[in-house]
Amino acid sequence: TLRRLQARGAISRVGAVLAPRRIGASTLAALAAPAAEIERIAALVSARPEVNHNYQREHSYNLWFVATAADPATLAAALAAIEAETGCAVISLPLEQEYHIDLGFDLKSAHKNHAGLPGTPVRATDPVERQLIAALQSGLELVPRPFARLGERAGLGEDEVLGRLAGWLDEGLIKRFGVVVRHHELGYRANAMVVFDLPDAEVDRIGLQLAAEPGVTLCYRRTRSLPEWPYNLYCMVHGRSREEVQPVIEHLSRLAGLPAQALFSTRRFKQCGARYF
Repeated sequence: TLRRLQARGAISRVGAVLAPRRIGASTLAALAAPAAEIERIAALVSARPEVNHNYQREHSYNLWFVATAADPATLAAALAAIEAETGCAVISLPLEQEYHIDLGFDLKSAHKNHAGLPGTPVRATDPVERQLIAALQSGLELVPRPFARLGERAGLGEDEVLGRLAGWLDEGLIKRFGVVVRHHELGYRANAMVVFDLPDAEVDRIGLQLAAEPGVTLCYRRTRSLPEWPYNLYCMVHGRSREEVQPVIEHLSRLAGLPAQALFSTRRFKQCGARYF
């Protein structure tokens, strides 16, 4: 069943979702590509191994991507390379606080599942951990003993692999271990990144409130990039159509007490798991 779903693109991988800001460095970034060059520039961005998500959205900043790397210096170098290769200025919007993250769907009721967020600090990784994460980040192979195969790729025994993964789950380094789906192929064809420019003193309170609302699949605070991008609170809303998503956006605006800026995605250029090592 998993092979069949993978072959038709419904699942991205089976494996670990790593907690944000626990290892390495990552950011959401955007650039404004000339309309006539969007495909060429998107291809250059997607070709970077640090980029794991790359979407076109309805805004003057029309190309949005997520980049991860082993450390902040490597991430900064990747963003600088993207600027040089594309000729477009890049804004970087690193995560400051997550209120609800790790997109998940309950496919029976068509509502997403909320995920708990352990309050765990950033920590260094040792060489063995980095080797295992490097082998794990692309997902498990669909074989009868996937953890033994993972161990072969990481230079570890099956028991050690299972023990380390269990420890990472307990400490919150891995938030979830399971099937990572492609929402578009499962019928969730409308998604909007909904952003707000909120007073810093209010953003945590409102962020927690919006994160609990039905229809919100992700919610987090990010660093502003002034003067180009003043927004600090982000909600992702996924639905089967724009007609389904639009009332959710309007409801969030009422709760926040100010109009939202909604950026609907129009094309997906790249979607895969994050690669830190």
